[in-house]
Amino acid sequence: MSENQGKWALILGASSGFGAATAREFARAGWNIIGVHLDRRGTMALVEEVINDIRAAGVEVVFHNVNAADEGKRKQIIAETVGLLRERGEEGRVVAMLHSLAFGAIRAYVDDGDGAITPANFQMTMEVMANSLVYWTQDLISSGLMTTGGRIYAMTSSGTHRVIRKYGAISMAKAALEANIRQLAVELATHGITANAIQAGVTDTPALRKIPDHPNMIGRILASNPHGRLTVPDDVAKVIVTLAVPATAWLTGDVIRVDGGEDIVG
Repeated sequence: MSENQGKWALILGASSGFGAATAREFARAGWNIIGVHLDRRGTMALVEEVINDIRAAGVEVVFHNVNAADEGKRKQIIAETVGLLRERGEEGRVVAMLHSLAFGAIRAYVDDGDGAITPANFQMTMEVMANSLVYWTQDLISSGLMTTGGRIYAMTSSGTHRVIRKYGAISMAKAALEANIRQLAVELATHGITANAIQAGVTDTPALRKIPDHPNMIGRILASNPHGRLTVPDDVAKVIVTLAVPATAWLTGDVIRVDGGEDIVG
């Protein structure tokens, strides 16, 4: 029997990029997967590929195509998961959660000809990319889905300390996300649950390609990264799954760089 049998990983943003890679990696390690994603008909074929890969690993998979930042949908997923795990006799077995929601406003602060960022843009970006981590964590704890031994991870970026054109609102949200991780790490210590941020290197994902300056970013990293390549989602997924073990109980409140040394060379 696998030591991971009966464990579940909740992946927010499970259909592409870091979320999809981490869902696949957890599945290969024997974890069951609950995925939350928001996709339209045009990208559902890619979602089905992720689901099929998880099933091929011989584990259970439940995907929800909803807005993870919607309170009603979140409550519904939590309730359905409580019922599912209770039926299986696996209460309290959501052992890991990855917050990998990449949806925010990419606009200049000062009108550059394409319009300036608005209060609604700021609010949406903060709610999706930072605050939703807290809401999901609250519900996991209060519902009893996650208990002692739980591991919470959230994807951050070097945008917390670098300026990228039109990335200001996301930089703000990622900085807040890291603050949320620190606060959760302290508050969850008495629950035996850890919380850490994962700072990936520049990765060629759909989210990156929405940034206007992404071609220059890719060129700069290819020239400067000590390994001579970009980070890929599997690099990050392997680290997250490796860390989701009892031996990392003393590792919490950190920002863990997974970038091949990219950030330290500028």
